Amino acid sequence: MKKRILCLTLALLISGAQVVSVSATREDEAALQQEMDATNEQLNATYSRLDELSAQKSQIEGEISTLDANLVNVMVSIQTLEGDISNKEADIASTQANLEKAKNAKTKQYEAMKKRIQYLYEKGGDDAWFQMMLNAENLSDLLTKAEYTQKTYEQDRKSLEKYSNTIQQVANLEAQYTQEKAELEGMKQEYEAESQNLQAQLDEKRATSADYDNEIAYAQQQATDYANLLAEQTAELQRLEAERIAAEEEARRQAEAEAAARAQAEAEEEARRQAEQEAQQDEADESEDVQYDEDGDVIENADEDTAEDDTEDVDEDADNGENDDASEDTENTEDNADADYDNSTDASEESAEDTSNAEDTSSDSDSSSYSSGSGSSVVNYATQFVGNPYVWGGTSLTNGADCSGFTMSVFAHFGISLPHSSGGQASGGRSVSYADAQPGDIICYPGHVAIYLGGGRIVHASTAKTGIKYGNATYRTITAIKRYY
Repeated sequence: MKKRILCLTLALLISGAQVVSVSATREDEAALQQEMDATNEQLNATYSRLDELSAQKSQIEGEISTLDANLVNVMVSIQTLEGDISNKEADIASTQANLEKAKNAKTKQYEAMKKRIQYLYEKGGDDAWFQMMLNAENLSDLLTKAEYTQKTYEQDRKSLEKYSNTIQQVANLEAQYTQEKAELEGMKQEYEAESQNLQAQLDEKRATSADYDNEIAYAQQQATDYANLLAEQTAELQRLEAERIAAEEEARRQAEAEAAARAQAEAEEEARRQAEQEAQQDEADESEDVQYDEDGDVIENADEDTAEDDTEDVDEDADNGENDDASEDTENTEDNADADYDNSTDASEESAEDTSNAEDTSSDSDSSSYSSGSGSSVVNYATQFVGNPYVWGGTSLTNGADCSGFTMSVFAHFGISLPHSSGGQASGGRSVSYADAQPGDIICYPGHVAIYLGGGRIVHASTAKTGIKYGNATYRTITAIKRYY
């Protein structure tokens, strides 16, 4: 008896230790889940920062492209102006050459006129005309000489006027070309200044773009570190879950063993008690069979035959009477028990059959509803729970679920069984690429799962802070896409 009590005490102590172990494991899982939530928030914040930096860099690159185009246009304009200036310089050089030619022609004409005037002066000055008329042979010769003299005079005058006009035109043209050249050079200087300004802006924008590149590289490294940490935390959480499940299973087994031990001890105690009662009853029966005489002495071998006959009669009567009735009652009881058991079994089977039929009907209905809308049915059903809370380890679409509990419960509505584990869901189904992803597919991340809505959007049980919400499908690194329909 003491041994059995000691065994029960040890079993209770072991069971208590198992309960403490299970409780400690759950606390470790809860603490690790909080760390995972914090890591996930940091990872999401890093991804958001990456998106912001990428957008800013894209804007800077657009500005650099615009500045490059403007700089190219300015450089082309400068080259054009340089060509125009070169042409103006050629025009000025040509004009100067023409001016020199005109000046030289004027000088020659002027020298010829001086020679004629000098000739006339040497021949008598004003008397030269008189001598020319006297020396005329006749009137015709006189008129001819006078006409010649007049034409010579007119020719000299026109030539001088022509050369004077040419010189003035060439001088004006030279002044015009010089002014145009100055204007072109001024425009060139303006374009050169603009070019320097554009180049300075380009240098600044390129430096800013390089800074964004450094920040993006740093953020990407942070995201990688957070993703690796999250993967390690997920593996650790899975290990803790496995340990907890094993501990719970061991605790359940210990509880069953304790219950069996208690039942066995109680049965043994009941058997011992019944044995003691039977022994006491046997002793009492033996005491009642002893006969005494008038003096109080025990009567030995008194009427043994009679006693035996009486005993036989009593036994016979007992056998034919009470025992028969008892047997009959026992048989009736057993028959009734069998009947009750059969009826109970039939009723249980009918109930189970009805339940099975109901479940089959429900399953058929869900499957029919699911197949009719394919993944859209999953999406329409899942999105109605947006805003409901996130609860670690939960599977309730209304009261709270974690990421794998949310997807498991949604697909269970359509008769599709999924494991309550992100790793298990990532291992099942049929793999598809992101390009071929359809609404209703499960998007798998490191330690996380979501339901794809299409158009790059998802719905998932995110964190305890945000609950069930919409999100961007590529907000984290996608490890797999699974299709269960």
